[in-house]
Amino acid sequence: MNILKIAAFSDGERGGNPAGVVIQPTLPADREMQAIAAELGFSETVFAMPQGQGWRVRYFSPEAEVPFCGHATIALGAALAMHYGDGDFPLQLNQASISVSGQYQAGRLSAALQSPPTRSAPVAAALLQEVLALFGLSPAQLSPELPPALIHAGADHLLLAVQERATLSAMRYSLEAGRDLMRRAGLTTILLLWAENRQCFHSRNAFAAGGVYEDPATGAATAALAGYLRDIGWEHGGHIEVIQGEDMGQRSCLHAAIPPEQGSSIRVSGRARLMEPAH
Repeated sequence: MNILKIAAFSDGERGGNPAGVVIQPTLPADREMQAIAAELGFSETVFAMPQGQGWRVRYFSPEAEVPFCGHATIALGAALAMHYGDGDFPLQLNQASISVSGQYQAGRLSAALQSPPTRSAPVAAALLQEVLALFGLSPAQLSPELPPALIHAGADHLLLAVQERATLSAMRYSLEAGRDLMRRAGLTTILLLWAENRQCFHSRNAFAAGGVYEDPATGAATAALAGYLRDIGWEHGGHIEVIQGEDMGQRSCLHAAIPPEQGSSIRVSGRARLMEPAH
């Protein structure tokens, strides 16, 4: 079985979030896909097979299947462009239909995905208190402009925006406690965020639910963030940039285009770089 390793949302030829990409005539059995994802150890591995005019797609973290993964979708778009040429590729997920476009020109890979629909809601007081305790944060450290929220774009995330960049850099939590909390609350990730300005954000993403301490680039959470900003009337000007992974030494660059229609899909794009293939 050929497994491509592609870092999505890379900063040129550096950084990005590695994903495994498996393109096969048929999908392996669930147990085999889970074993491959665990062996690779990346935050997600994406599996795709032809289906009609598009592709049937599933995503696995080292410990569990997830409904949607942005960076693995970008990696898949890049891989499809390498194999089949530049184009738009319809994708059928477990719970949604989306698309990804890929480009491969002069050795340079890039891709853009259209997320599932977005939504956001306030966080219950008890859950917020538990999440703040997990990260050792106080309510006074949170941004009054960006209230805590449950955000969604194909997967559920919890957003905590902080007032200071140093607070983001100091992020610490217990992986075991985070795994328990996130699984009980049905959260795919917890997104910590700092706004540099109205259109540039720095983020860190705890992914304990998937057995991963932190993701260096999270397209699904970026899409959900963009939908949330639209919901609260943030002056985003139609697009945002998210810098993620800096505190891990894996700087990643994510771009999101935000149409005006409430709840509509978000276009998330970025560069990708091919890593060493494995078999």
